[in-house]
Amino acid sequence: MEPLQELSFELTQWIQVNYPQLEDFFRLQSNIGRFEFYLLVILLVYWCLDKTLGRSIAYLLTFSYLINSMLKHVLGDPRPYWLDATLGLDTEESYGVPSGHAQAATVFFGFLGLWFKKAWVWILAIIMIMLICISRIYLGVHDLEDIIAGILIGIVILAGYFTWQRYLAQRFANRILGQRLLIAILVPLGLVAVYLIIMIIIGQPDTNVTWSTYIDVAEKTSIDNVATSFGAVLGFGIGFVLEVSRVRFLSTGPIGKRALRFVVGLLTTVLLWLGLELIIPTEPLALSIPLRIIHLFLVCLWIAYYAPWIFVKLRLADSKPEPEVSITI
Repeated sequence: MEPLQELSFELTQWIQVNYPQLEDFFRLQSNIGRFEFYLLVILLVYWCLDKTLGRSIAYLLTFSYLINSMLKHVLGDPRPYWLDATLGLDTEESYGVPSGHAQAATVFFGFLGLWFKKAWVWILAIIMIMLICISRIYLGVHDLEDIIAGILIGIVILAGYFTWQRYLAQRFANRILGQRLLIAILVPLGLVAVYLIIMIIIGQPDTNVTWSTYIDVAEKTSIDNVATSFGAVLGFGIGFVLEVSRVRFLSTGPIGKRALRFVVGLLTTVLLWLGLELIIPTEPLALSIPLRIIHLFLVCLWIAYYAPWIFVKLRLADSKPEPEVSITI
């Protein structure tokens, strides 16, 4: 066992033994770090508070989840409780490194700190990142290596986003609709192509390990996660491009209209999510994986494009007039 991993296991055991009363608190923190929580925030911010902020959070987080899902599968690292069952206060079916919770928390709360540029936002962001990371160690589903890797990758993603905003975003916005849609498709498609090539080179996972009983489920979960993340990135990417070009809704307006937008949009999102989930088979993978991509694609396309379109049609939101066109080829 590596020194950092051994230290992490000892830390988990020490916290669990000495602070058992914190289990419910850390379960709550862990649940805050899940995609469903972030999605609820995205809906509220994008539809009702600040469209630009919501759009940035949505694409950043789904892009982060895609990167995380691919890296987990490529690295195929076990979770702590797979190696020591006494550590497991919670369970997860995917591989361990990098920590998706640590990575998403770094991206989300770090982005808020960079966006608002206020000391109190940064203090809150750092506290939330720390609590979510500690919760994953406390519950025995991640070790320090997983957490550190997740934080570092989250920082890289944030750096990449702000580099894009500074040097490329305006050039992208000035391109014709077809070119913007093509970029929104080719970027995630290129990432998945690289992932598939690496997985072909790696081949089948090594089952001659003490935690081999977890591998079959982890492999299937990894493929599912990559598929759903890919669908989400495509849905948001295409949806946001279309919305900016065709709808141009405003997230401002009377509080009553904002609340109604959120309720109508949320209910439809839940119906889409759960309704489509019910008809997707788990086997065979050749059928379930494409359907999972389509599932998240449709949900995120609804959030990014069709919901704002309906809001404008129902007069629940105003829209900007069509801007003058500036084209760069």
